[in-house]
Amino acid sequence: MYSQLSIRKILVICICLAASHWAVGQGPIKWATDGNSYYRIDGGDIVQYLLPQNNKTVIFSKQQLTPQGQQRALGVRSFQFSANGKKILLFTDTKRVWRLNTKGNYWVADRNTGAIQQIGKDRPASSLMFAKFSPDGNKVAYVSEYNLYVEDLATGAVKQLTFDGNRKFINGTFDWVYEEEFFCRDGFRWSPDSRQIAYWQIDARNTKDYLMLNNTDSIYPVAIPVEYPIAGEAPSPFRIGVVDIGTAKTNWMKVPTDPVLQSYVPRMEWAAGSEELIVQHLNRHQNGSALLLCNVRSGETRKIYEEKDPAWIDIQPLWDDGYIWGGWDWIDNGKEFIWASEKDGWRHLYRVSRDGKKETLITNGNYDVMEISCIDEKGGYIYFMASPINATQKYLYRTKLDGKGKPELLSPVNQQGTHQYDVSPNAKFAQHTFSNYYTPYTNELISLQDHKGLNGENKVNEAVTKADKSQSKVEFFKVRTAEGVEMDGWMVKPDHFDQSKKYPVVFYVYTEPWGQLVKDQFGVEHNFLYQGDMAKEGYIYMSLDNRGTPVPKGREWRKVVYRNIGQVNIRDQALAAKEILKWSFVDTSRIAVWGWSGGGSATLNLMFQFPDIYKTGIAVAAITNLRTYDNIYQERYMGLPQENPQDFVKGSPLTYAKNLKGNLLYIHGTGDDNVHYNNAEMLVNELIKYNKQFRLMSYPNRTHSISEGEGTFQHLATLYTNYLKQNCPPGGR
Repeated sequence: MYSQLSIRKILVICICLAASHWAVGQGPIKWATDGNSYYRIDGGDIVQYLLPQNNKTVIFSKQQLTPQGQQRALGVRSFQFSANGKKILLFTDTKRVWRLNTKGNYWVADRNTGAIQQIGKDRPASSLMFAKFSPDGNKVAYVSEYNLYVEDLATGAVKQLTFDGNRKFINGTFDWVYEEEFFCRDGFRWSPDSRQIAYWQIDARNTKDYLMLNNTDSIYPVAIPVEYPIAGEAPSPFRIGVVDIGTAKTNWMKVPTDPVLQSYVPRMEWAAGSEELIVQHLNRHQNGSALLLCNVRSGETRKIYEEKDPAWIDIQPLWDDGYIWGGWDWIDNGKEFIWASEKDGWRHLYRVSRDGKKETLITNGNYDVMEISCIDEKGGYIYFMASPINATQKYLYRTKLDGKGKPELLSPVNQQGTHQYDVSPNAKFAQHTFSNYYTPYTNELISLQDHKGLNGENKVNEAVTKADKSQSKVEFFKVRTAEGVEMDGWMVKPDHFDQSKKYPVVFYVYTEPWGQLVKDQFGVEHNFLYQGDMAKEGYIYMSLDNRGTPVPKGREWRKVVYRNIGQVNIRDQALAAKEILKWSFVDTSRIAVWGWSGGGSATLNLMFQFPDIYKTGIAVAAITNLRTYDNIYQERYMGLPQENPQDFVKGSPLTYAKNLKGNLLYIHGTGDDNVHYNNAEMLVNELIKYNKQFRLMSYPNRTHSISEGEGTFQHLATLYTNYLKQNCPPGGR
């Protein structure tokens, strides 16, 4: 999304993580239900590791995963177990849908017989999505070509449950904007009694298509339509249905909505039983959230919990990616659930009664809960990530579920930096990953009670002990602007830095509500587009997190940018730069800025609004007109353009393009389904109008990541590096 960091930045980080997490041929772990073992793909086998000894058992071999008559084993992308553990559902031959590989083929492996059978084999190849076992393990349901199906594993009989699905009328999955901005992909849920399936239906028939033109793969251009509601356009209407497996009859829930403005349901689950659903209902402005219980027989709904915010309300998957694939935190046998809110100024956790009449604050203090790591109801604790002292770091805490305890730091005090934990369901073990700016990513399985490695090596602690801080080029600092805003930053000074010389500064920016760049983690300073060593060649490279970025500094820090994107965030960055320009070793004639997506927009706004500061800019895949981006993201942070059009004008780089003084390189892929290429052409027109000279690079049919096609990345990196060197030369003077 436009609200994501640069796709390549994420890719680089993910590669680093993968290299440290898993050996060659291994996949991520999947915890057993009891938490005393885990499963993973290892060398093509599906294996189980029993803890704490970490003893390995092959439960389905590569040979068993070879279909009859074939020479090769299935290339398993992911797998899941039936509730009784006797069957395994395998996901293979996957294909990408927008961001993730969510289409493919599915097979069921029977642990008792060793046999495997393909599911949905009469459907088009690699067209199945989100297949999952019924709770009783007897059936598998899936989406194919926008319709729901259920298959009986004993007989192989397939029943179609919906019949009206198409690109514009979507059952069991979502349109582009729900997927991009709410992370909604898997759009159906089995009932606990295995007799019903609850699902979303999205009606995008009245949502306008954005037409992307493919000019290179045939003699005549080909138009590729994507249903895409821009800011100001009404969302595609939703319905929540419950279909009976026996009759294939759907009963629709009576979820209220505004007939003109419409509304959203970004979360839906069964309410700890098979009689009711619970849904989160957001109004169009996304500043009002209501939790509704829906009777699946009558369809009647009742509101049990409501919250309002003067700015917007972040749904949980937006800040805790553990909930991207669904889930609801029921406790006390469905009598209560865990809920998060920023209503006291910080993101905290509450336990709420099923009827919504009673709530208890669980976490308390001047800090934000960054994510939920584990709910150990038996032990009486909730485990969560937070960083009360340093907003660039991340640590594991726990506190009593009854709200009567104080937060207890579990991450070792000698490991200052960024932690991540995949905690076992019983809270006894965890896969622990750690890094800081001078300690490479290190991963190990630990006993959570003593935080020691299960293999006796204690790799994380050893890595911290051996790491030499003096070998890192990164410096963290704080800068206070003339308006009293204190911002965190990092920078890398040139090798053989000479205080008496003046050096060029390159700012890396994002600035919006979906990008924290200043993190105490390994590789944070890496410029993936620069060919060479910036420090060795004589650049000061740095980044700052302004107000509005999603750092754990409280609600006010994050939400002060409401209706002010393109203004508050840009002013914070510029005023911080003014303070930095006072440093004696900064060459004010050589100041560059660059960013991708939201960072590209920030780059343009900084170049245009503060042309006397920033002399060179490289903007990639930027929003140039806030009205062109999708309604869920843009309206969440800016309001509806029909109600406050001037805010959209004031925040758009187009408004200030006439002020360009410096050197500008603008880069965009013509096949960008996220930030559309019309943003580039609008900017070009505006710059032409005022005779502003600049450089434009269009990458045909490349998407938001500009990653497709032979030689693309090499070309992009070469272009970036050469332009920066030519217009903001490195070296001290």
